[in-house]
Amino acid sequence: MGDLTVLAERRASRRHRETFSQGRGAVGVGAPPVAFCFDPGCPFSYLVAERIERRFHAVEWVPVASSAVYREQPWSDSPAGRALRAEAERRAAELRLPIVWPDHFPTTSVAALRVAVYAVRVGAGPAFALAAFRLAFCGGFDLADPVILAEAAAAAGIGIDACLFAARDTANDEPLENAARGLLSQGIAEVPAFRVGTRWFAGESRLAEASAWARAPIEAHNPGA
Repeated sequence: MGDLTVLAERRASRRHRETFSQGRGAVGVGAPPVAFCFDPGCPFSYLVAERIERRFHAVEWVPVASSAVYREQPWSDSPAGRALRAEAERRAAELRLPIVWPDHFPTTSVAALRVAVYAVRVGAGPAFALAAFRLAFCGGFDLADPVILAEAAAAAGIGIDACLFAARDTANDEPLENAARGLLSQGIAEVPAFRVGTRWFAGESRLAEASAWARAPIEAHNPGA
């Protein structure tokens, strides 16, 4: 059974790496594949995560460290950071979603990102991500806290031992690095980002545009066909 489990995880990991290079994904017949690049510590990723699976038939969730993508670090600059907070609060109000800021925001939780990679690998990516987002931005909890991280994992059906091991496992950094390089190779320096078919959209505000693109006739996605 152990060998079978390892083989299944390797296959899932391979599919995850191919997201950027080949555009594969589990989608309905005739629908373009969709990938959602998110960071559990990003409030704009949270605002998308609560809505994206109502927009698309199927979505591949791809964890990526936003700190590895941004050309600058807007949250660390006080005026820019305040403006981003205000924008996130404005959008949350428009969408009728709660938003509560963790005490230590902004912070980069490498542990949360690593567990997100593991969760995707075992088929619990969306459940873990949504639980983590809600703990962080509905409850104001710090995802760097192992207890909070374990709660998010438990909500996704991931045991505490597996969660804590994944949080320490540096092998989970490789998919994060691959995802960041994939975005940067497309000229994208922002999270969240979406790939619909072969077309990329960056930023929370472009979810509706990405959804409209997905609903367009197949010929629009392949004009040379």
